Amino acid sequence: MRGDRERVEDLFSYVPLEDRVPADHPLRAIRRFVDPILAQMSPRFDAMYSKIGRPSIPPEQLLKALLLQVLYTVRSERMLCEQLDYNLLFRWFVGLGMDDRVWVPTVFTKNRDRLMQGGVGDEFFSAVVEEARRRGWLSDEHFTVDGTLLEACASHKSFRPKDGTPPTDGTRNPEVDFRGEKRSNETHSSTTDPDARLARKGRGKESKLSYQANTLMDNRHGLIVDTEVMHATGTAETEAALAMVGRLPARKRRRTLGADKGYDTHDFVAGLREHNVTPHVAQNTTNRRSAIDARTTRHEGYAVSQRKRKLVEQGFGWQKTVGLLRKLRHRGKDLVGWIFQFTTAAFNLVRMSRLLMGGVSP
Repeated sequence: MRGDRERVEDLFSYVPLEDRVPADHPLRAIRRFVDPILAQMSPRFDAMYSKIGRPSIPPEQLLKALLLQVLYTVRSERMLCEQLDYNLLFRWFVGLGMDDRVWVPTVFTKNRDRLMQGGVGDEFFSAVVEEARRRGWLSDEHFTVDGTLLEACASHKSFRPKDGTPPTDGTRNPEVDFRGEKRSNETHSSTTDPDARLARKGRGKESKLSYQANTLMDNRHGLIVDTEVMHATGTAETEAALAMVGRLPARKRRRTLGADKGYDTHDFVAGLREHNVTPHVAQNTTNRRSAIDARTTRHEGYAVSQRKRKLVEQGFGWQKTVGLLRKLRHRGKDLVGWIFQFTTAAFNLVRMSRLLMGGVSP
């Protein structure tokens, strides 16, 4: 029998949001990690907010909404608030009722900045890593480090001489011809994002205003245990790697650190050995002598580290495609570092949910 396409809209719904979400939906596994972490962070939230005044956006709901923005590649906070208004899955994950009002996008972004200034991102990321450690998914012995360039939210036209007057032709967007002009980070800076630096990844590629993002990955399951965003300079990768290695908990036994050829420098290798870390760095013998010799490469663990270190590229790929970090939407080193760290936490949660659903650990 043919159904009737003309129907009267129901005034009430008697199906709760919990029943509308499939039992095997991936967000259920992620929420199993997120809810206890946010409950653990409740004292921090209490200290950040006043006891009097008008109620603000609950920080737990704010962080969950930001996670949805990363997980579902929502391009802006305005689009996120729009989807929260009609997407029942989003409402269920965040904790909004069927009839709860959705926040104004500008209020949402201001409250996000409050969390950033309060150090919530660091604590949330650390809690995610600690949960993975508690479940036995981290080795705390074998690591990989790598870096990538994040294209800044600034154009080449904004990269102007520091001591020069801005060009003008009577319009808001004047024509600028910088062909043949020698430009460098010492003499020029971006008027849009002064923290961005002109850099390129490898020879033959164009230079872009960028940030240097770095991650430290545990080799057991490819989970990222630390991040560092720095100005894009020629030594930023090795400096960030040594900084992240220095933040690892102290232990008597030696660790190993895998890395690509870009880290094959004598200063970096010596710095790792000072931190009681064996450098499993890929040898770079192009027109120079490698800092890694047969005393390191002869061991079987060196070959294992070289195979495992490719897992770190999966994190960068996910962050730039799903996490919308291929072209940044935020300006300033502090905010970019917060967004990169939070996106990394979301990547860890996705990988941890797959481990949980795959039965790797209880």
